Amino acid sequence: MDLNFIALINVLELLWDRGTVVVSGQPPPQLKQLSFLKFDTRIGKYRALAMYYPRLKAVLDAVGVEYVDLVLSPQCRLEAVKRPQLRPYQLEAVERWMRTKRGVVVMPTGAGKTYVAVEAMARLNEPTLVVVPTIELVEQWRQRLSEYFPGRVGAWYGEEKKEGCATVTTYDSAYISIEVLGNRYPFIVFDEVHHLPSEAYRQIAELSPAPHRLGLTATPERSDDLHLLLPDLVGPVVYRMAVSEAAGKYLAEFEVEAVKVGLSEEEMKRYKELEEVYKSYIKSRGLRFKSPSDFQKLIVLAGRSDEARRALEAWHEMRRMLFETKSKVDVVADILARHPQGKVLIFTEYTSLARAVSRRYLIPEVTYDTPPQERELVFEMFRRGEVKAVVTGKVLDEGVDVPDVDVVVILGGTSSNRQFIQRMGRALRLKPHKAKIYEVITARTREVDISRRRRRGL
Repeated sequence: MDLNFIALINVLELLWDRGTVVVSGQPPPQLKQLSFLKFDTRIGKYRALAMYYPRLKAVLDAVGVEYVDLVLSPQCRLEAVKRPQLRPYQLEAVERWMRTKRGVVVMPTGAGKTYVAVEAMARLNEPTLVVVPTIELVEQWRQRLSEYFPGRVGAWYGEEKKEGCATVTTYDSAYISIEVLGNRYPFIVFDEVHHLPSEAYRQIAELSPAPHRLGLTATPERSDDLHLLLPDLVGPVVYRMAVSEAAGKYLAEFEVEAVKVGLSEEEMKRYKELEEVYKSYIKSRGLRFKSPSDFQKLIVLAGRSDEARRALEAWHEMRRMLFETKSKVDVVADILARHPQGKVLIFTEYTSLARAVSRRYLIPEVTYDTPPQERELVFEMFRRGEVKAVVTGKVLDEGVDVPDVDVVVILGGTSSNRQFIQRMGRALRLKPHKAKIYEVITARTREVDISRRRRRGL
């Protein structure tokens, strides 16, 4: 028999199979020892999640094993007709990311993270999948990418299923379709990458063989600590810029003022009663919450113990009181009076509080219940100055193009650091005057300490 033929049939093949890489042939002993490679008895071959494809190749190359790589099948070459004019910090971020072509870039809202991705795409010239949280961001990214890669940009979400050499999709659509789309894109960009580590969305990264990965966010940290998965899913943080570093040069200068309000006598009495129920249980069980993820201990215990359940219910009622106290609605009048000519955006944690502010001051509200056409009409009036203030809930935290504002009011001091930075970012587009951020917090409660720690970290 022809020795060349024998050698050929013994060469390993790496095959793509619905979000996994299959090793066809007899792998060397070094490969069998890899923890991420599992023997699939159904087909009699070894298989790994697609995210381990680069590591699999690296091991094969290191031990000198010949193989045929049939995993990636890019359909085109992405070439830019022009390049973005990068600011020095954006260029530094790109250069750091290019060292390994993996990792997360952290920049404040409004600092131009999109341009970092565009430049990376232009340098790699590879088909790219861009994953974003909302349909609004799909349209924003498609419009921006089309400036640099005209005729090469597609969108994959809902009823629209049109691929391009660069394709923009939502996390929801990517989660459903990554087993089909994955091997056509060597480069994958995750906008607002803090969404990725959730139990469902992380599968997008796990089932993609893309060797090149870029995550973009203003704050990667999550309260459940799942951000610790990002180095494996995308890569480590390779560049980080604080809001204070960009203020005055690339973003507006800003001032954060904590406005303290008080609970009524009746509210404070009830708050202290609830606090005693909560703290007594925590102390009696020796529980210590060093990070937000530790709070899961109480949730687990609440499913087993009536006493733990009452402590958890007390915590939730305390939180609701802090967010919905009438004094936070009252103080809006004073803030609006301070800025009669400014554009003011008011954030609340709950829709009920947004509605109360809207009715009290006769200003438009934008919440999850607001139809898209009505929202656009409100924003257009806001841009033209016909409306001086808008109140909203979480719907405008990210993924929606909001007109620039002069003043941001955050009614509540216990939203996450990520929410706080995203919300204040709505006022930080470069302007000749300072932006003003008001954080309305409740005196003599946990909001005061949280607010103080947050301001120190800006």
